[in-house]
Amino acid sequence: MSQAEQILSALGGADNIADVQACVTRVRAEVGDPAKVDDLALTEAGAISVITQGQVVHVVVGADADALADDIEDLM
Repeated sequence: MSQAEQILSALGGADNIADVQACVTRVRAEVGDPAKVDDLALTEAGAISVITQGQVVHVVVGADADALADDIEDLM
């Protein structure tokens, strides 16, 4: 499973994601249900940290954020 697939799954799957974008070193996702987000799985997928603010989840991944966000969008 690719890193993008792991992150998508840990965010609760495509059905749980309303929007995904890259923001410098983060993949920022707006999710429908934050309870479906698995922080541990995101860390295991390579996230440096995970910050959740309401329905917005910031997955800090470093310089690969742009490519990962694109890959996640392609999978959705």
